[in-house]
Amino acid sequence: MLQDYQHTLFPYAYNILGSVEDAKDTIQDVLSNYISTPREGIENEKAYLVRSVINQSINAKNKRKTVNYEEVWLPEPVATGEEADKALHLRDIGSYTMLILMEALNPKERAVFILKEGFGYSHEEIAEVLSGTVEQSRKLLSRAKGKLDEHKQGSMLSNKTVSAAILDQYLHALRKGDVQRLENLLSQDIQFFADGGGKVKLVKKFCSGLHDVSELLLFVFDKYQQNFTFEFTLINHEPALLFFLNEKLYGCQVFSISSEDNKILRISTVLDPDKLKNMGR
Repeated sequence: MLQDYQHTLFPYAYNILGSVEDAKDTIQDVLSNYISTPREGIENEKAYLVRSVINQSINAKNKRKTVNYEEVWLPEPVATGEEADKALHLRDIGSYTMLILMEALNPKERAVFILKEGFGYSHEEIAEVLSGTVEQSRKLLSRAKGKLDEHKQGSMLSNKTVSAAILDQYLHALRKGDVQRLENLLSQDIQFFADGGGKVKLVKKFCSGLHDVSELLLFVFDKYQQNFTFEFTLINHEPALLFFLNEKLYGCQVFSISSEDNKILRISTVLDPDKLKNMGR
């Protein structure tokens, strides 16, 4: 019976931690501890477990923040397309862009923002979950929104058909080495991030600006990706490309595309094999 809660609890843990494995471990720890917990005084089992998962996720996120991570850190991708695990509560999974932006928040701000904006909790409910006050919840939400507004880039394109067409043009430009065509798809302020987890040698971890990013993309494709097979999918509700060689998944690129002009604002490249192991065919 308790195992039925794993899928329900997953979005709460994952949206705070940004890691599939850490989220699963946190949930398993909470469920294991709950088995030996006296049930007297627990009126709502689900609410109790959600509260436990959220608070343990906050603690885990705080611990990870203290680790010196010299590489670019990107969230572990979760498939939300047709090939996705239908048992997971995918509608509650945060968008990839939002998970990246939320790295600017401390874990408690992140939890309040997720509960209020993602799950529709009231400040009274959040205060109960975090053992705080309504006023503290309001202040944390205000701080979180202020920090996110500093990095916001407008609304993202959500039309799957249009996104797929844009990425088809993107791949065509790379294959042809067509600089002009590629740059027509990119924002002037395009940002490129790559996360190898310290396990994969990267050409660059970060790059920004139209000319520099287009030059990097063309170089990497020409030198390393000519023989890859690319598949369009949705990762965290955003357009993405998976690249395979001999059926093995080598990388995942998630694209943040502006809904205003259909330009690519950010390319997040996940090459860390540990973050790709749940994404294979």
